Amino acid sequence: MSYDVVLPIWTALRDRFQDKVQRFSEEQFQQQLDDTTVGDLLYHTAEVEYMFSEWFFEYPNKKEIIKPSDKSGYVQLLQQSSEHFTQAMKELPKEKWNQIQQSSFGDSTPLEAVGRLMNHAGIHSGQITYIIKYGKQKDFLIDNKHDS
Repeated sequence: MSYDVVLPIWTALRDRFQDKVQRFSEEQFQQQLDDTTVGDLLYHTAEVEYMFSEWFFEYPNKKEIIKPSDKSGYVQLLQQSSEHFTQAMKELPKEKWNQIQQSSFGDSTPLEAVGRLMNHAGIHSGQITYIIKYGKQKDFLIDNKHDS
């Protein structure tokens, strides 16, 4: 298995995720259930893509990851993290795709790491859909706490 085989699968999943994010309204990024906002999950998704790039593909991110405050920032962050991860996959030599890499998140081959990231994005996509359907606006929750 190599970059040429994995790239179309990664791209199909990540493009679908990115398209979903781009369709959100500005307000939906602030919706939350309990202490988790849609924006929190999107930021976390990007963070993990950067971490996996370093841990399993030996391709570190040299920039600080700053949590966005609006829709365009989240869209841009997710685009950048996906591009970074794609570049990490591209630069990995073919013979390393099935070599186990040790990390604080557990040992995996780079190929397994791609599968884990796909699963990760899918889980959070479902959580985001749930928050948007059943969550409240963050500002509304904060305002109501002061009214009690």
